[in-house]
Amino acid sequence: MAVGLALISAVLFGGMSVGLRLGLNRRPDVALATLSTVVGAFAVSFVFAAAESPSRGWHAGAAWPFLLAGILQPGIGQLLVTMAIREAGASRASVVFGVAPLVSVTIALVLLGEPLRWALIVGAVLIVAGGVELARERSRPEHLRAIGLVYAFLVTILFSIRDNLVRWLSHTTDVPPAVAAAATLVSGLVVVAVALAPRVERWDGAAPFLGVGILFGLSYVSLFEAYYRGRVTVVSPLVATESLWGVLLTVLFLRHSEVVGRRLALGALLVVFGGALIGAYR
Repeated sequence: MAVGLALISAVLFGGMSVGLRLGLNRRPDVALATLSTVVGAFAVSFVFAAAESPSRGWHAGAAWPFLLAGILQPGIGQLLVTMAIREAGASRASVVFGVAPLVSVTIALVLLGEPLRWALIVGAVLIVAGGVELARERSRPEHLRAIGLVYAFLVTILFSIRDNLVRWLSHTTDVPPAVAAAATLVSGLVVVAVALAPRVERWDGAAPFLGVGILFGLSYVSLFEAYYRGRVTVVSPLVATESLWGVLLTVLFLRHSEVVGRRLALGALLVVFGGALIGAYR
């Protein structure tokens, strides 16, 4: 079950990245895009939390640790996601996002005591090789700025901290996964609203980003459900396959504005193969 949920989360997150880029092409407003995306995601998580409450309850009083996690991701993290996609494009940002298992697995091995296996080492090497291929890429679109890749890497650190925190809390809390996801999203929403709402000049272009937020919310709920059922060393590498989905969806919807060359495709495949190897020998 954890494997399937992780893969669903990956597909949806890849769709979110491409949808966000499409929206930014029409309305390059980072503040509006980030805020609207988190609003849409929170609405989705609240619906799921309400749906599971009759059988699992709310346990809202015990959800405060997830509020703290939400300050980092999606609070700070989703702003960096938007900036990374704006500056580097959906496909290249997605490949860098896929490096997150390196950080997640390292934290899980050191702090959570999860077992070290040969597949984890080989998978990590493949993921690093994918990042190297991306760095060596020569045929890049004119709009790409290197700072976008830096933003994307910072996102992987925040993803990794959140992933391990959620996995650790899942062993010690009665808070259902959808409620936990909603808690992180509501605190993240407060952070982005305080920081970004005063910078939004016009709200009339929010609808596409709200739609992107629905994909993000579905991905987020699937992610929490996966971490409640599986180890970080299993779930995080499978979620990293969003690199491949991000590149494939870019080819379908953004091929005229983003250049998907051999090194980019090879980098995405190496990242995905590394994640698949870790998942297969869990």
